[in-house]
Amino acid sequence: MTAKEEFVPLSLCILTVSDTRTAENDTSGDYLVSALTEAGHRLRERKIVCDDRYAIRAIVAAWIADENVHGVLITGGTGFTGRDSTPEAVAPLLDKEMPGFGEMFRMLSFDEIGTSTLQSRTFAGLSNRTFIFCLPGSTSACRTAWEKLLCAQLDARTRPCNLVGLLPRLHETRGDDR
Repeated sequence: MTAKEEFVPLSLCILTVSDTRTAENDTSGDYLVSALTEAGHRLRERKIVCDDRYAIRAIVAAWIADENVHGVLITGGTGFTGRDSTPEAVAPLLDKEMPGFGEMFRMLSFDEIGTSTLQSRTFAGLSNRTFIFCLPGSTSACRTAWEKLLCAQLDARTRPCNLVGLLPRLHETRGDDR
């Protein structure tokens, strides 16, 4: 087995955005922690924060500044209500967007919830060489995202390509290809 065929454990953070969830009832956060650890990744840190764009942004900014964090999974705050502010909090931090993630999530979610998937502002991107995935707050939606998208893309063994394989190249700049 070559090095590229071996599993590479990532260091991931989980953030639950909610005005009502606590450590005792955060089923979405619990699911994501369980899923990532069962897959072989490491939980670096987990937090719950109220749906406030500046509080969300402060936590995510601290995590992306930590060179030992490979990814951040955020659950909640991606809907259309007046309090849903995860996209507004996180988008300014992104260096690059990953439009296909939200598009693919909504396509997969359509099979489960029909046209209600249009209400999801799920998205992903890259910030300071850290992958960020913003998911809906429902445990079912987190399961869909993990099982049908994230688990494979966060596994170095996935072919033909995966996000883990990009990690060594994320520091490259335009001048590096000359």
